[in-house]
Amino acid sequence: MRIVRFASPSGMSFGVLDGDGQVAQIEGHPFGTISFTGQRFAQADVRLLSPILPSKVVCVGKNYAEHVKEMNTGDAPERPLLFLKPSTSVIGPGDAIRIPPGSTNVHHEVELAVVIGARGARNLTPEQVPASVFGYTIANDVTERDMQAADGQWTRAKGFDSFCPLGPWIETDLGALGKDPADLAITCTVDGELRQSGRTSQLLFDVPTLVSTISQVMTLLPGDVVLTGTPAGVGPIAPGQRVECAIEGLGSLTNGVSGADPTSTAGAGR
Repeated sequence: MRIVRFASPSGMSFGVLDGDGQVAQIEGHPFGTISFTGQRFAQADVRLLSPILPSKVVCVGKNYAEHVKEMNTGDAPERPLLFLKPSTSVIGPGDAIRIPPGSTNVHHEVELAVVIGARGARNLTPEQVPASVFGYTIANDVTERDMQAADGQWTRAKGFDSFCPLGPWIETDLGALGKDPADLAITCTVDGELRQSGRTSQLLFDVPTLVSTISQVMTLLPGDVVLTGTPAGVGPIAPGQRVECAIEGLGSLTNGVSGADPTSTAGAGR
């Protein structure tokens, strides 16, 4: 099932996107039993938003061996390397990634994103993790490299408004599509040029290990998002470019790149 969050003339709602390109509106939140309102919209007539508004986005650094090599910042970690992106960094498909004033070294990072379900996740074993996963979506962990290197810790470099595109939907049953989240093709192109290409089977720490580890540190609430790391091939993006992140079974997430907008409101495009 593909869960979307969308804007229509009647406001913002959650819905289910079917194979015919129709969005069936649902009552309230998609966690738990889904109840349809009876309203349907053509996908072309609505605007897809980020499919979820998490209380936090928990990210994992250096989780693909080839990416560790290209970053040239030491060996692969012995345990998952965790950091946070604020909820205000989240934007949806089609929204603009905004380059901070004066910055010339902002990079794309395509990532498989895990959405936590109604049970939440606290002190889980890896075996318990699947029951707490609502579904999967695509993320772009946008990063300001100069700030990342200068600061040592990554909050500023990763935390700007618009630095976490999510979408276009949450797929709740990859198995029904014949796909396994443990082995999905993952790519990123910039203006049609292939930059990143890998498979989630190359993760150093898999999804159950990551969610279990994070849940031992902090409670993951329903709707929280875990980013699992990026394959090799990260590189700079600039105003006017178009970034497309794609993951097998999940579609593609496309965002343009713009300069900073000093009049924008945090999270306006979410």
